[in-house]
Amino acid sequence: MSQPPLLPSSAETRKFTRALSKPGTAAELRQSVSEVVRGSVLLAKPKLIEPLDYENVIVQKKTQILNDCLREMLLFPYDDFQTAILRRQGRYVCSTIPANAQQEAQSLFVTECIKTYNSDWHLVNYKYEDYSGEFRQLPNKVAKLDKLPVHVYEVDEEVDKDEDAASLGSQKGGITKHGWLYKGNMNSAISVTMRSFKRRFFHLIQLGDGSYNLNFYKDEKISKEPKGSIFLDSCMGVVQNNKVRRFAFELKMQDKSSYLLAADTEAEMEEWITTLNKILQLNFEAAMQEKRNGDSHEDDEQSKIEGSVSGLDSYLPELAKSTREAEIKLKSESRVKLFYLDPDAQKLDFSSAEPEVKPFEEKFGKRILVKCNDLSFNLQCCVAENEEGPTTNVEPFFVTLSLFDIKYNRKISADFHVDLNHFSVRQMLATTSPSLMNGGRQSSPALQDILHEAAMQYPKQGIFSVTCPHPDIFLVARIEKVLQGSITHGAEPYMKSSDSSKVAQKVLKNAKQACQRLGQYRMPFAWAARTLFKDASGNLDKNARFSALYKQDSNKLSNEDMLKLLADFRKPEKMAKLPVILGNLDITIDSVSSDFPNYVNSSYIPTKQFETCTKMPITFEVEEFVPCIPKHTQPYTIYNHHLYVYPKSLKYDSQKSFAKARNIAICIEFKDSDEEDSQPLKCIYGRPGGPVFTRSAFAAVLHHHQNPEFYDEIKIELPTQLHEKHHLLFTFFHVSCDNSSKGSTKKKDVVETQVGYSWLPLLKDGRVVTSEQHIPVSANLPSGYLGYQELGMGRHYGPEIKWVDGSKPLLKVSTHLVSTVYTQDQHFHNFFQYCQKTESGAQALGSELVKYLKSLHAMEGHVMIAFLPTILNQLFRVLTRATQEEVAVNVTRVIIHVVAQCHEEGLESHLRSYVKYAYKAEPYIASEYKTVHEELTKSMTTILKPSADFLTSNKLLKYSWFFFEVLIKSMAQHLIENSKVKLLRNQRFPASYHHAVETVVNMLMPHITQKFRDNPEASKNANHSLAVFIKRCFTFMDRGFVFKQINNYISCFAPGDPKTLFEYKFEFLRVVCNHEHYIPLNLPMPFGKGRIQRYQDLHLDYALTDEFCRNHFLVGLLLREVGTALQEFREVRLIAIGVLKNLLIKHSFDDRYASRSHQARIATLYLPLFGLLIENVQRINVRDVSPFPVNPGSTVKEESLTLPAVNPIVTPQKSGSTLDASLHKDLFGAISGIASPYTNSTPNISSVRNADSRGSLISTDSGNSLPERNSEKSNSLDKHQQSGTLGNSVVRCDKLDQSEIKSLLMCFLYILKSMSDDALFTYWNKASTSELMDFFTILEVCLHQFQYMGKRYIARNQEGLGPIVHDRKSQTLPVSRNRTGMMHARLQQLGSLDNSLTFNHM
Repeated sequence: MSQPPLLPSSAETRKFTRALSKPGTAAELRQSVSEVVRGSVLLAKPKLIEPLDYENVIVQKKTQILNDCLREMLLFPYDDFQTAILRRQGRYVCSTIPANAQQEAQSLFVTECIKTYNSDWHLVNYKYEDYSGEFRQLPNKVAKLDKLPVHVYEVDEEVDKDEDAASLGSQKGGITKHGWLYKGNMNSAISVTMRSFKRRFFHLIQLGDGSYNLNFYKDEKISKEPKGSIFLDSCMGVVQNNKVRRFAFELKMQDKSSYLLAADTEAEMEEWITTLNKILQLNFEAAMQEKRNGDSHEDDEQSKIEGSVSGLDSYLPELAKSTREAEIKLKSESRVKLFYLDPDAQKLDFSSAEPEVKPFEEKFGKRILVKCNDLSFNLQCCVAENEEGPTTNVEPFFVTLSLFDIKYNRKISADFHVDLNHFSVRQMLATTSPSLMNGGRQSSPALQDILHEAAMQYPKQGIFSVTCPHPDIFLVARIEKVLQGSITHGAEPYMKSSDSSKVAQKVLKNAKQACQRLGQYRMPFAWAARTLFKDASGNLDKNARFSALYKQDSNKLSNEDMLKLLADFRKPEKMAKLPVILGNLDITIDSVSSDFPNYVNSSYIPTKQFETCTKMPITFEVEEFVPCIPKHTQPYTIYNHHLYVYPKSLKYDSQKSFAKARNIAICIEFKDSDEEDSQPLKCIYGRPGGPVFTRSAFAAVLHHHQNPEFYDEIKIELPTQLHEKHHLLFTFFHVSCDNSSKGSTKKKDVVETQVGYSWLPLLKDGRVVTSEQHIPVSANLPSGYLGYQELGMGRHYGPEIKWVDGSKPLLKVSTHLVSTVYTQDQHFHNFFQYCQKTESGAQALGSELVKYLKSLHAMEGHVMIAFLPTILNQLFRVLTRATQEEVAVNVTRVIIHVVAQCHEEGLESHLRSYVKYAYKAEPYIASEYKTVHEELTKSMTTILKPSADFLTSNKLLKYSWFFFEVLIKSMAQHLIENSKVKLLRNQRFPASYHHAVETVVNMLMPHITQKFRDNPEASKNANHSLAVFIKRCFTFMDRGFVFKQINNYISCFAPGDPKTLFEYKFEFLRVVCNHEHYIPLNLPMPFGKGRIQRYQDLHLDYALTDEFCRNHFLVGLLLREVGTALQEFREVRLIAIGVLKNLLIKHSFDDRYASRSHQARIATLYLPLFGLLIENVQRINVRDVSPFPVNPGSTVKEESLTLPAVNPIVTPQKSGSTLDASLHKDLFGAISGIASPYTNSTPNISSVRNADSRGSLISTDSGNSLPERNSEKSNSLDKHQQSGTLGNSVVRCDKLDQSEIKSLLMCFLYILKSMSDDALFTYWNKASTSELMDFFTILEVCLHQFQYMGKRYIARNQEGLGPIVHDRKSQTLPVSRNRTGMMHARLQQLGSLDNSLTFNHM
C-alpha cells in the first residue's frame, strides 16, 4: 500500500513560514505550530476492531474460567441486580385515602390518582452500584492517608535555619524550648569555676528522624550556624548540680563526659530539667519499641536484610532468595498505595457524582405555629348569675385567623377558627348536641380512638405554611360576636373608657337575651392584623404585636376590602382615622420543629407523632392556598379533597317577592339530590364548640342591609366520586333582631323567615366549577329543581320556579377547590375521559387519541407538576397499548414536553424521583400489548430522524437522561418479572429490540457530532446519557452486542476532531469504563492456544495488537484512543490522560481487587501502555522538573539538562548501536534473573553506562531516529502483527507538559509496581534493545520528575516566584543522626556505584 504524501502543500508551508515570522503572542505561535503539525499528520481514521463475541467466549472457556483461582475477576456475579418494593412512608398514623374511596371511584382519573397515592415504591437495586462511579465514590471511601513519616533533608536544612524557632518546633510537632542559660567550660582538665560559665542562647530542636539536638548560640539569632550542639541521643540523664553554681544542672553523656548548665532562677532550672528528662524518656521508649518489633521500621529491617544478603549471596543462594522474597513482601505490605500520593487523588471533586434522589414526599413552605392565648376587652364583669366566678368579657367573641399577601393581592390560607371565651361565657350560648366524627369521609374506628372529640372542640393552636415568605404577608384576625343589631351599635360601649361597670352590666343583659334567641347567628365586629416575616428568607418577626382592634366597617367587609386596608397598614396617618375598639388580642407565633407532637392535618388525619392522651392540646394544620405557579408546586402524595365556598354578596334592594328581607342570613348546604325529602350531606367542617362535621353553615349577618357583603369561608369535605346531582344549596333567611316587649304579646316570636333559595351544581362538563358565579334566586324550591332549563321564548324545561327579581343573577358566590383527585385542567380531563371511554370497550380511534394527546401540550404547568406521576403512568400505559406509530410518537412527544417543562422550572428532582421510585412497567402480556422499552426506543428513533421537528428532537437530546433511565428500569423489571433473567444473555430480548437499540444509537450520533456548536448543552447531555445507558446495558443485554454499539459510537469520531468532540468521546469512555464489572468485561485471562503449563509461556501483549484489542475490548479501545489523543493538542491530551489515570486510581483503591494477585492480573490488561509510552519516549524525556511550564506544546531545548558535559552535541546513532548483542543478552539476562549475574559480562558494565547515557540523548529533532526505531520495533514485541496505536501516521515530537508527563509516569509506575515478576521478566526477554533502553529512560525520567526539591522550592512555586538554584548535593537523602545504622548498607551500595548510572542528574 503506497504511503500518501505527508508534507503539506507549498501554499500551506509558505503560510506557516509567514505566520512564524509575524510578530505575535506565544499562544498564536503555538496554535499555528499545532495546526501545521496536525495538518501534516495523516488524519486517517484508525480502523475499528471487531470485538469478541463475549457470550460465546465465556461459554467456550467455561472450564478455564471456573478453574481460574481469580474467577471472580472473569464472571459477572449472579445477584447483580434485583427489583425491590419499598413501603411508602407517610407522616400519618393511617392512610389519607378514605376507607370507601376506591369502591366509590368511577372516573379513571380519580382511580389512577388513588392508585398513585396508595402504591409503594418500586426500585431496581444494583448490588455493586457503589463501584460504578469515579474512584472518589467507591464505597470504602478512600481512607484518609496517615501522615507520612517526617524526614529532614539537607536541601531543607538551610531553609530551617532561617525560620523562627517557635514556629519550626510547632511544625515538627515535637517538644521545643529555647532560652538563655549559663554554660560551664567543658574542659575537664580545668576545674569548673563560677567565672568559666558563659551566657549562651539555647535552642532545643527535633530532627526529622525523631532525635533531639540542643543547639547554642551567642545571641538569639538562631538562623546563624550554632556555636555548638549537644546530641541528646547520647545523653543518659539530667540531674541538678548546685556544687559550683546556683540553679545549675548536669547532662551526663554515654562517653562518661558531662555538660554543666545553669539557669537564672529555680523555676527555669526545673523547667529545663523536666523538658530534657521527658525527651530522654521518649527516646528510651522509642528504642524499646524498636527492639520489640523490628519489622515495624522498614528502613532498619531493610538494612539488616540487605546487609545479610550481600554476605550470603555467594554461599547460600536459597537462603538469599528467601530473604529477598521476605524483603519484597515487607516492602509491598508496609508501603502506602502509590496513588495515595497523587495530588489528583486527594482533590475533592464531586462533579461526576449523581444527585441524591429521594421519594416524593409532602413538602411545606415555612411553617408557623400560631398560639392563641387570650382576647380581652375593656368591658369586664362576672357573667355568672350568682356573680361568683372570674371577671371576664361580658359576651362571647369568636376569632377567625387567616393569612393575606398584599404583594400578590390574595388570601393565602384557609380560615382557622378559635373560641377564646371563658367557660362561664360559653354557658351563655344555647348548647347544641354535637355528633362529631361522622363527616364527609368514613373515618375508621381506630381513628376515632385516637381523636378524642373533647380535644378537638376548642382548638387554640394552628400551623400555617407559607411557600413564598416575604414581609408583606399579614396574619389577620377577624372578630365576631352573636348577632344583636348594627356593628356601630354593638361596638359603641367598647369604644368608651368611662364608667365601665354600669355599661358592662347593660351590655351583659342585652347579650344574654341575644345569646338565648340568636345564638347561632354571628355579626362582624372587629379586626386586627400583624406582620409575620422580617424578610424574604422566612425569618419570623416574633417581636411584632397585633395592631389595635379596629371596628369592622359594614361597607368594607370583603377580602378585597381587607387587602386594601392592609395596603395602608404601614401608613400611620391612614390607620389613625380608623375607629378603635379598646381591647387586646394575645396571639404568639413561633417556628415549628420537625418533631412537633400532636397535630392533625387539614383533613383531621393525625400525624405519627400523635399521642392519644386527651390532656394534650391538638394543633390543627391550616391549608395553604399555594400559588398556581409550577416552581412552587409539588407532586401530590396524599389524598385531599376540599371545596372552599365563599358567598360574596346578595343584591336584594329591588326584589318584590318578600316584604321583609333586611337582616339576611345565608345557610349553605351540600346535597347529592334535589328530591323533596333529601338530606344535606354531613360534610361541612364545623366551628369550635360544635360538631366536627355538620350539615349546614351560616354566614355572618349584617343588620339592615338589603345588599349585604360576606367574607365567610365554608370548608367542605367532598365525596370521592362527584356526579351531576351534587350541588350547593343556599337558603336565605330574614332574621328578626328586635325583641321588644310589644312583640311578646304575639302568639310566637318568629326568629327567621325564609326569603329565597339558590343552588350551584358542582360539576360542569365533568369538572368542578371554581370561577366566580352569579346565580339567580328563587322564591320556592320545587322537587327536581336541578333539572330546570331555560329554552328561550319564555319556555323552559323542568319544574315551575318563581324567580326573585325576574331571575336576575342576584347572588355572587365563588368556590376554591383544593383536591388531589380532581383536576381543573380541561385538556387533562378530556384526555383521561377519552382513555376511560376507549378502555371500557369503545374502539380507540388513532386520530381521535392523537387529537387529545396534542391538546395535552396546552395543559397548565402547575397541574402537570401536581399530577406528575399519574399523568406519566397513564402516558406510558397508552404507549404500550398503541397500535399505530403515530399514537406512540405523539405520546412520546407529550412526555418530552412534560420532561422539558419540569427542567425549565428547575424541578428535575421530581423526574428523578419518578423514575427511581414511582415508575413501574405494567405486567407484560405479549398478545395484548408491548413493553415500554421497545416502544419508547422506536418512537425516540422516529423523533430523532433528520426530517422530524427539530425543536422536539433538541428537547429529547437535552433531557435524554430521563428516557434512557426509563428504558433501563423497564428492561430490569421486564427481565425479573418475566423470569427472563435466567435465560442466556442473547435470548433475553427479541431481535427487534436489539435492532431498535442499535438504530437509536445510530440516530443519536449525528446529533451529538453535528449539533455540538449550535446546541452544545443538548449534544453534551445526549452524549452523557447515552454513555450511562450503554454502561447499564452491560448488566442486562448480550455484552458482545453492547461492545458493537460502542464501536458504532466510536466510528463517528476521527483524529483532528474539534476539542469538544474529544471531550464527548472521553466522557463516554470514562462513564462506560467505570462500569462496576469493567474488569470481567475485559476478561483478564490468557487467550493462547493449547494448554498453558507455565505463566512464562503466556502470550502477554505488550503492544496494542488487533488481537489484544479484540479480546480485551474496552481496555484496548481506551488505550488506542489515549494513544491517538497523545498526537493531539494539549487540552485533548490532558482529558485523555486524566480518564486513564482516574481509572487506574479506581483499580488501585477498589477493595474487591485489593490483593497483590488481583492487582497483578489487572496490570496484564494495561501492559500495552509500555509500548504506548515508548512510542512517545522522546516527548516524555524531560528531566527539568521546573513546574513553571514551558509553552505547552512547544519544543524545548534540553541539551543543557540531559547531555553529559564531555560531549555536548551528540547526534543519536542508530538505536542500539552502542550495545553489542552479547552484552545485551548478558546484561538483561542478569536483570531478569535468567543468566548468572557473575559471568564474564561484568567487565562490560562501563559500556552499559554509556548506553544509559544515550538513553537520555534523544533530541527534540528526532526525525532521523524515527525510521530506525520503527524498523527495529517491527522485529521485537510486535512479531505477529505490527499494530502501533497510530497506524502509519507521523508521531509528534513536541515535548509533553509537566502535568501530562507526571500523570503518565504515575500510570507507568502503578503498572510496573502491580505487575508480577514473571510478566516483567517476560517483557525484558521479548523487548528489543532500543525498547529496553527506552524503558529505562522512562524509569530514569521518573527519578527526575518525582525528585524532592525542598520546602523553599515548593513555597516559591505556590507563590508563583521563579526557581532557585541549589547546591545539588544529596538532595533527596534523609539526614542520619547517630541512629542505629539506618540505611547504612543501602548508602554503601549506592556509594560504590558510579554516579552516572543512577543519580547523574539528581
